[in-house]
Amino acid sequence: MPATKEIKCVDDDCELDMFENHYTYDVPDDHTVEDLSCPYCGETDTLEEIDL
Repeated sequence: MPATKEIKCVDDDCELDMFENHYTYDVPDDHTVEDLSCPYCGETDTLEEIDL
């Protein structure tokens, strides 16, 4: 099963509460949430992975 990460944007001005990132291919070991940007506000330094 491909990996899935749930991510939230903590920017107070962003209305997105969370999104899921589904990986359907192998990603490099050094790929982290810091490599992503918020799909709503576009910020890159306000994302945090949600640990379930």
